Amino acid sequence: MTPTFPSYSAFGGATSRASNLLAFRTIDADGYGLVAVDLDATGGSGEPRQLHRDKRLFTPPVVSPTGEVVVVASTERTGRQHYNLIAFDVRTGERVGELWDGAEASVQSGSFAPPAPGMDGASALRLAGSSNRSGFKRPLVWYPGSGERRDLDVGSLDGDVIPLDWSANGNRLLLMQTSRATQRLYLYDLRTDEMIALDHPAGSYGFFGSMGVYLGPGGEVVAQWSDSTHPPQVIAIDPVSGRQTRTLLPAGETPASRPLRSVTFASSDGQEIQGWLGVPDGSGPFPTILHTHGGPEAVATETFSPEAQTWLDHGFAFLTINYRGSITFGRAFQQQIWGNLGYWELEDMVAARDWLVQQGIADPDRILPSGRSYGGYLTLLALGKRPDLWAGGMASVAISDWTMLYEDSPETRGYCAALFGGTPDEKPEQYAASSPITYAEAIRAPLLILQERHDARTPARPIEVYAERMRSLGKELELHWFETGHLGAVNAEQGIAYQELMLAFAERVLGRS
Repeated sequence: MTPTFPSYSAFGGATSRASNLLAFRTIDADGYGLVAVDLDATGGSGEPRQLHRDKRLFTPPVVSPTGEVVVVASTERTGRQHYNLIAFDVRTGERVGELWDGAEASVQSGSFAPPAPGMDGASALRLAGSSNRSGFKRPLVWYPGSGERRDLDVGSLDGDVIPLDWSANGNRLLLMQTSRATQRLYLYDLRTDEMIALDHPAGSYGFFGSMGVYLGPGGEVVAQWSDSTHPPQVIAIDPVSGRQTRTLLPAGETPASRPLRSVTFASSDGQEIQGWLGVPDGSGPFPTILHTHGGPEAVATETFSPEAQTWLDHGFAFLTINYRGSITFGRAFQQQIWGNLGYWELEDMVAARDWLVQQGIADPDRILPSGRSYGGYLTLLALGKRPDLWAGGMASVAISDWTMLYEDSPETRGYCAALFGGTPDEKPEQYAASSPITYAEAIRAPLLILQERHDARTPARPIEVYAERMRSLGKELELHWFETGHLGAVNAEQGIAYQELMLAFAERVLGRS
């Protein structure tokens, strides 16, 4: 019997290399579903069939080349963000394999190898992935049909090392190392265990983690690349010399840009925190933007930031930090925030502020925290929990109340429960302690919020309630609504609108100081 589906949003789809199957994850009020749809050569599709369902979080699927197996990374073992891989037979929905590295580790999937000549069936499948059981991510190859795995020897490389793509013959893997927010690419020969470092330009490769870096048919590496002074462009890298050979898609003409440099400083407990700093012309101290990235499971690398360049052009210093919870600094660093969201992140923000002042970079009376999504959440939290430190704050698509977010956003419900270690009913005190609305009364500085009306990840109601609370307390709040979703500011024109509002706010607020 084919199941019927309630109204849902489909998120994260993948097709087989043979284009005979589409698999995707669905999200609704009751949890997550894994759905498969057969495709035919004419573009037609069969009836959707549900392979798996769970209230606990699992990732969008990866599909085998000829469409017989799909794999997801699931939190079912612990309910936290410790993932195990599960392989499903797309015809029967039965589990045909699992890879789990224990309750404290997490295994994540990459992509399937191309089918080898003369090999077919589930026994021939190879999936690239990574495990952080050592404390940092290390690449592996998993054979779902037999259950075997092969851990790749990357020697003494530090930081995270993950697989990005397979060569056309399946003999090589393209790997990315990220250490202290700096990326390096390698080619790994599976026949000899030889690893070749590519002599490519410094900067950032890909987007949204591991997307945007591939091995072409001739072994050439094709990648989206940028650094702090060059906007994203697509380049080709020779697989032998490792050097850039040509630019496939140039970025076009751009104004002269100022570089960002990597800096480190100690947080309140001695933990080293890394960030990217830019300073304008002239001598400090400067008015300063303290930026926090979204996620929290993300990392700020050396990439081109129009926002950073705008602030630098207008005489501001700019520092974006990889606070506790950021990825690629190790499992312990990432997981330290779990169950107590906001505490360590704010400690790291305060340490960044203190360092900027001590170095003579920032004027202590003219520092503005700013961020988007989880970074917007941290901005709201910083203004409420440490109100004495900031001249104002600028938050975009922010989280103001974790309980309301859980209620209003099915898309993030499993993620919230995994981060907190339970639901709002199970952890009410912690959800409240981590929510900026709890500290609204303490806010002293002016606040700018830019929010989207149709945002499934950070929905409108929590900010509406937060704004009403702020106004009832007589706080200075400037709130602007946009009629798009969570990624609305990726649109260039809307991004410009965001920046114009932030510049006007910053100049007005700091002009009074």
